Amino acid sequence: MNDLPSQPESPSDATAAAERTLSRVQGKVESARAVLLRLLQEVVVAEARLSHSRAEQVVQANEQLVVAALLSQADALAARRALNEAPRTSDIDPLTQLPNRLLLRDRLNQAMATAKRKGTRLALLFLDLNDFKSVNDTLGHAVGDAVLQQVAQRLSGALREADTVSRHGGDEFLLLLTEVSQRADVALVAYHLQQALAAPCHAGGQDLHLTASIGISLYPDDGDDATTLIDHADAAMYRAKHRGPGGFAFHGEAPTGGDAPAAPPRPTPHAQALTEQAQRNADLREANERLVLAALDARALQAAAERAQQRQAELMAAVVDELADPSAPVRLASALLGRPRSDEPLLPRVRAIIEQQVTHMARLVAAANDLSRAGRAAPGGTQPGSDVGAVIAQEVHQCQPAIALRDQRLRVGPLAPAVWVKADPERLSQILRNLLDNASKYSHERGTIRVEVAVAGDQVRISVADDGIGITPEAMSGLFEPFVQDSRTIGFNGVGVGIGLPVVRFLVNELGGSVAADSAGDGQGSRFVVTLPRLPDADVPAPGA
Repeated sequence: MNDLPSQPESPSDATAAAERTLSRVQGKVESARAVLLRLLQEVVVAEARLSHSRAEQVVQANEQLVVAALLSQADALAARRALNEAPRTSDIDPLTQLPNRLLLRDRLNQAMATAKRKGTRLALLFLDLNDFKSVNDTLGHAVGDAVLQQVAQRLSGALREADTVSRHGGDEFLLLLTEVSQRADVALVAYHLQQALAAPCHAGGQDLHLTASIGISLYPDDGDDATTLIDHADAAMYRAKHRGPGGFAFHGEAPTGGDAPAAPPRPTPHAQALTEQAQRNADLREANERLVLAALDARALQAAAERAQQRQAELMAAVVDELADPSAPVRLASALLGRPRSDEPLLPRVRAIIEQQVTHMARLVAAANDLSRAGRAAPGGTQPGSDVGAVIAQEVHQCQPAIALRDQRLRVGPLAPAVWVKADPERLSQILRNLLDNASKYSHERGTIRVEVAVAGDQVRISVADDGIGITPEAMSGLFEPFVQDSRTIGFNGVGVGIGLPVVRFLVNELGGSVAADSAGDGQGSRFVVTLPRLPDADVPAPGA
């Protein structure tokens, strides 16, 4: 059988097939367009979430740094107090908080050495409470301990701060009097001690009446070492106790006092002057101690502030890494949105907006990166040159929309031709951008911002001035520190995180220049002056190069 030739396809069939193919293509185009629009929405949401979360992260990080600095300071103070208390507790009687016998011996030896060098005398008083055993036996040891604590307070209050009251053991106390001139002075002190103990002592719900016997030895009259003086004072105390309660005795002399204590001896003029001098010395010593503690606290605060600043720089480096990653998918989405047909009016506009936001985010990342590198060594190599006028014109054009949005005026002074500085254009642009943004942000609507350039020898001065809210003297000292903001500026024309001016200082210092700020005060505007080294004429590129 012979094959018959196929019939040719009619024009109507070809048209139908083409329409079916076109319909399928249009369906795919509509699906792709829906996918792109959904992607655009997700990009916008992600961008808003990124901007919001970044601000929250920086604020939270700053709060954590402040709390950590305060906790570190508190720990340092607690450790210092514990260190100071450690040697003190080994020399203190735990019940009365008075020096124990070991500390008393140490102070007695020091006092004898001083008295020997100055040719003066000192006295040692051995005080024993009479019939104190009956208090413990009848009322209990808890009441007895309370009585001993009150006795310790009364004895300390009856002596000068330069003297020492110590608990020798049980109901016995040793009292060291320095700078003694006459026996009459010591007798007067012993009488005052008896009077201080004569007042009723309230403990255990009862009023107790205490008496004490006191033995006195003098240096160097009765001995020239601690053991001899204590033994002689102890022996004199027992002689006074045998005479009767409430008396005192000097070593080698008959006891005085007893049932009918003698009238208090009158203080000599020398003793009175000695007491006044001792009080002045005690006040001076207390003032010196406070000054030393204040200096130590200031040094601790400075160290804590330096540690906090270092942590902030490290944190900003981590934030930079977190911010750098999301920029890649945003740029990818922007590129995809540029592929639809050119007759679609919405997508090119959206693409331009995304590109602008990506550029802005990249600037934020660069600013944070500059701040995180503060304190590190500047990269080596020679600095390229920049045309100051060209960079200023570029940044004025970039900042003009934000300035116009606030109805502010930007005036640029006349620029001399071919003014070049030793700075790469990117860093100089970042410096000017931060200063212009700062001036606009802290100026009122319809305010004026001025940019001027002056050449002085081998230096170029660039000033950015405004008539905004100004800078208070309190805020001036920390103006270029990271995360430091004047309370008046928070929420003014947008909330910043306080890294713009620190980045300016870091970049200017890295370029070998300096930056300074001045203001007449609150509401008087401000001016920032950046000084950079001028590029020699021989190194200025030729026009068109």
